Amino acid sequence: MTTLTLAKALNAGLRRALADDEKVVLMGEDIGTLGGVFRVTDGLKAEFGAHRVVDTPLSEAGIVGTAVGLAYRGFRPVIEIQFDGFIYPGFDQIVAQVAKLHYRSRGNVRMPITIRVPFGGGIGAAEHHSESPEAYFAHTAGLRVVACSNPADAYMMVRQAIASDDPVLFFEPKRRYHVKGEVDESASLADAPPMGVATTVATGRDVTLVTYGALVQTARDAALAAAEDGISIEVIDLRSLAPVDYAAVAASVRRTGRLVITHEAGQQGGVGAEIAASITERCFEYLEAAPVRVTGHDIPYPPAKLERHHLPDLDRMLDGVDRVMGRPNSLSGVEA
Repeated sequence: MTTLTLAKALNAGLRRALADDEKVVLMGEDIGTLGGVFRVTDGLKAEFGAHRVVDTPLSEAGIVGTAVGLAYRGFRPVIEIQFDGFIYPGFDQIVAQVAKLHYRSRGNVRMPITIRVPFGGGIGAAEHHSESPEAYFAHTAGLRVVACSNPADAYMMVRQAIASDDPVLFFEPKRRYHVKGEVDESASLADAPPMGVATTVATGRDVTLVTYGALVQTARDAALAAAEDGISIEVIDLRSLAPVDYAAVAASVRRTGRLVITHEAGQQGGVGAEIAASITERCFEYLEAAPVRVTGHDIPYPPAKLERHHLPDLDRMLDGVDRVMGRPNSLSGVEA
């Protein structure tokens, strides 16, 4: 085992993929000489050359379009969208071409493209640098959408994404880039759970708390805090948003009878709404209360000085748990 930050674990995973398959090519703005704004690709250009770690023009549509052409020719392009809010100029290419060409060609064309997206807030960044656009892509048939939350998953999941013949939106929680954890760099792809499988990171009996990305650690903290008050929370890291491992979530809810879903993105039309509806359909007779969502507010992402009021934190998660438990609402002072 090696102790790595999440960013270094991604770097190690990319290095392993480049070494294992000469058809893997990295592309993105400032990913070569600079090593990326978060230094995730640091050193890879020097090791593998400018023909495999390519600094691109500032054009997300051009980057995605070039990746489509490379995939047509049998390559496995891995592209970096420098910040979450920069993905929109490439949106048409992703949803109209990347997601559909395999289906449209009756399986004759594959799009093994990995689109890396640093996402979410909490770093005090400017406008367009703290967004959570995952629901747009989870809604789009033909795309896999995953989000890592720790170094071990980051290392293995990015390798799995690159090896997949499906196009993958790979969301990376930028405010967790410096979180450290143990990584087994000798592990093979066969040793790891599939990308689409959720993991239980804390076991509990009273409430199921479902999340992904940066909020997994906050959810674990909430479980520890709730335990001091006699409430046992089971925390599930989804890891995959399309497809969702509903079997894992439903199995937990059948034990606990209560569900809270939390994510940084806004509530309206978010991933949490789909999970709440789907689990209600699957587990209606087991639910002791309606599922509760704890999310970002339905506003454009606020200025850095206000983002702490926007992002779900420990207190808001515990308030959601209180509501689903039918306890006094700690934030409003009224009964839920």
